[in-house]
Amino acid sequence: MNYHYSKHAAEQIANRNLNRKIIDNVILFPDVMIKQDECLTIFQKIVISDKNKKPYLYRVFINTCKDPSLVITAYKTSKIEKYENKI
Repeated sequence: MNYHYSKHAAEQIANRNLNRKIIDNVILFPDVMIKQDECLTIFQKIVISDKNKKPYLYRVFINTCKDPSLVITAYKTSKIEKYENKI
C-alpha cells in the first residue's frame, strides 16, 4: 500500500510517543481493516509491548480515497475489550 502521513497524524504520533515502525507494521499487516465509509478505513492490530509485555490495540485511520492514501491519525489503547467486536 502506498501512503503518507498527514501533518496532524505526524503530530499525534509524536505527542502520543508512538513508534512509527509499529504504525507502518499495522498498516502493512493489519489484524483487521474496518471500512467506516467510502473513504475512511481503520487498520487495527494487537501488538505486545517490548517494555511491559502488555498487549495494546493500535488503530490507524486512513483516507483510502487519496492517492497515495493519507494517514489521518493513530493511537494505541490497552482497552482491547472495547473494540472486541471489531477485531
